[in-house]
Amino acid sequence: MPGWLMVLIALAMAIVIWRVGMASVRSFSNPGHGADAPDEPEDVDDLDVFLVCAECGTELKVSRLGVLQIPRHCGEKMQVAQGPSTR
Repeated sequence: MPGWLMVLIALAMAIVIWRVGMASVRSFSNPGHGADAPDEPEDVDDLDVFLVCAECGTELKVSRLGVLQIPRHCGEKMQVAQGPSTR
């Protein structure tokens, strides 16, 4: 087999491997956005949804909800609550 043909085959294989690898990395870089994910964030301002830190009492009001990812505050996940706390 001529040397130039082996180089051409090696280049073609490298391109295919690179494209498959890049497609795999892209699919892992954005998890949670499948076919069942909403296209637009939902307005939940009228539901009075809050995220509350059990350690220090910090409250975050949720007004628009896309894919729910509970944030961490003081190292612990915040709890979902409806209505502000009455301290």
